[in-house]
Amino acid sequence: MRTIWNEKCIISPSLICLDMCNLEQQIRILEKSGIRMLHVDILDGHFSPSMPLGLETVRQLRKLTDLQFDCHVMTSEQDYFVDELLDIGVEQIIFHAETQSHIDGMLNRIHAKGVKAGVALKPATPLTELEYVLEKCDTVMLMLINPGYAFVKGEQQVVYADRKIRELRKMIGDKSLETKIEVDGRISPDNMKAYGNGIVDIFVAGSTCFKKDNMENSLRELMELRNQIISR
Repeated sequence: MRTIWNEKCIISPSLICLDMCNLEQQIRILEKSGIRMLHVDILDGHFSPSMPLGLETVRQLRKLTDLQFDCHVMTSEQDYFVDELLDIGVEQIIFHAETQSHIDGMLNRIHAKGVKAGVALKPATPLTELEYVLEKCDTVMLMLINPGYAFVKGEQQVVYADRKIRELRKMIGDKSLETKIEVDGRISPDNMKAYGNGIVDIFVAGSTCFKKDNMENSLRELMELRNQIISR
């Protein structure tokens, strides 16, 4: 059966970029626009210096929508947060290699619950971290800015982002794997144009892709761009 996970150029809007006082309304706009995946950042205020979203909010949203929950755990201690997300019933959990001492074990733990599992890498973390676990990753997320620093004026995608994305695609291709590449961090329509047709699978869309005070129009434009890309 074909699902969103089999598609190209998937747009995964970031929950923390929505209007936190009107989340259900904003979720309905996402659904109406054709969006089928929601990117859920889980932060502890330590690994990343912000903490805009609580687990209870995620739990309540799970009851309100059938959007696929693509969860990104940005925490120093992961066990509690992973267990809670598994209990909530999310579709994918991606955790950071930098704060996980047992990467293989955590992938196994998530997969054992029938949930997709992946590894996230900060910009300067080398791809060699994935050498022995890439086969177990449903997704690898590449951070293109440093986690938690999106609020810093002038913070831009790292200059080596293109090289890292293309090297990861080659690693996956050389092993004949179906592992998806997801990118996060000031993702723009230009990033989608550059990588959306076969290099990157999932784009985390934030404030550089849509405006929360003009969601319907900006999401319509974003989906039109996506449709143009996949029809090439």
